[in-house]
Amino acid sequence: MKKRKIPFLLYFLFFITSILSPSRAASLEDLVILTEDYPPYNYRSKQGELSGISVELLKKAFKMANATLDLNKIRVQPWPRSYRQAQAAENFMLFSVSRVPFREKLFKWAGPIVHSEIVLYAKKSRAISIREPNDLSHYIIGGILEDIGYQLMRRMPNFNGEFILSPSPDSLIKMLASERIDLLAYDQTSAKFVFLKNNLNPQDYEQVYTLTQAPLYFAFSLNTDQQVVDKLQAAINTVKYIDSL
Repeated sequence: MKKRKIPFLLYFLFFITSILSPSRAASLEDLVILTEDYPPYNYRSKQGELSGISVELLKKAFKMANATLDLNKIRVQPWPRSYRQAQAAENFMLFSVSRVPFREKLFKWAGPIVHSEIVLYAKKSRAISIREPNDLSHYIIGGILEDIGYQLMRRMPNFNGEFILSPSPDSLIKMLASERIDLLAYDQTSAKFVFLKNNLNPQDYEQVYTLTQAPLYFAFSLNTDQQVVDKLQAAINTVKYIDSL
């Protein structure tokens, strides 16, 4: 006797429903959620509301999972503090985090959100050319502590360049404009928004070297219940599936 095939959509919905069934032992609403000012992924609008690509996906995913998301409870704070807290505490979630191999075992992951490119920016007028990592030793490079750009630079073999750290991308952009630093290690898309925020023309700057391309994810502290991670992942999968129809 032949087994009847279950239509894909019916099976898909059944699977998602079983994953997202209510459970007090594994609640998305119990998470402490951290983020930073990182446009266009997550940032406060002029009206003071938390906005961005990652925020919109998170809102849709929580709704899909029948969970309540209070944007006012999301902590927007400097990246180094959030990055440390998300690794040390229980039931913490941080976004948006570049998922790269050396971070893989530091967190549990749900996503992806979008793909990003981490680059080195320079003033066009400086005509800086970077052909290989050894060329970087001649320049002062700016970055944020524990940010992906800084971490990638520190992992470069034989890197001997000077690095200046700041907790704020705004201050780094201003340093680049005033030539206090030669290069800025940062997300390509986000940098353009920060230029505009600080009344600088993005066309006056250029990316001179690509450090990596990596997807952005929601990152959970390792002690977070795996069911919580699975619920958000299932909800993200469903949202992306519906949006693709």
